[in-house]
Amino acid sequence: MFYFLLFPDLTYNVFLIAAAIVPAVFLMVRVYRADRLERESPVQLGRMVIAGVLSALIATLSERILSWLLDLAVEENTLLYNLILYFFIVAVSEEGAKFYMLYSRSWNSPEFNSQFDGVVYAVFVSLGFALWENISYVMHFGFSTALVRAVTAIPGHACFGVFMGLFYGFAKKYQNYGRPVFSRLFRVLGFLIPVLLHGAYDFIASSQTNAGNWYFIGFIAVLFAASFVLVGKMSKRDQYIA
Repeated sequence: MFYFLLFPDLTYNVFLIAAAIVPAVFLMVRVYRADRLERESPVQLGRMVIAGVLSALIATLSERILSWLLDLAVEENTLLYNLILYFFIVAVSEEGAKFYMLYSRSWNSPEFNSQFDGVVYAVFVSLGFALWENISYVMHFGFSTALVRAVTAIPGHACFGVFMGLFYGFAKKYQNYGRPVFSRLFRVLGFLIPVLLHGAYDFIASSQTNAGNWYFIGFIAVLFAASFVLVGKMSKRDQYIA
């Protein structure tokens, strides 16, 4: 209490940062514990989180440039504008940056020796992204934003990571089994499916109507439930692929 009276602004900012970080860390721990065969080293997981932070910086730059070009070419707040913005600029920039960093930091890692590792890596990259993004939002908009994002945006990024990691794990398995065509196919799916889910998430969330709000609640409920089931099944059926 005495410290708070001396440094109220600093203490409040520490609380905000903690509120931004805790949900992401909680989900990281949940996915880490689901890895039943051989858990990844702290060094490798740290690399994935840092990769997620770097992907957030890459995506921010890409989104700003592409949004500026979109504003020049298409009338704002039209259906076409929103479709391009959410699916082709935001979703492609963010999921593309995540996938690039995921692939570059984990594909050739000797620790990538089981299929579920793909889920772990992708979720940690996605939550590293969400962690950095959440700190930015919370520092700008306050504690109420942290509460909303803790049950929407952060689990949303984790879910996109689950689907990315699902296909990424299959891609690695087929690569190790000498089937490069299937490996490339699953890598493409590991990028495209999260892009579609992310674009739909943002597009539905942008609706300002009551019906749109209910659609959004239904969408995230199905997304969260599907991701939860997938993590459980992938964990139980995990196998070594190296």
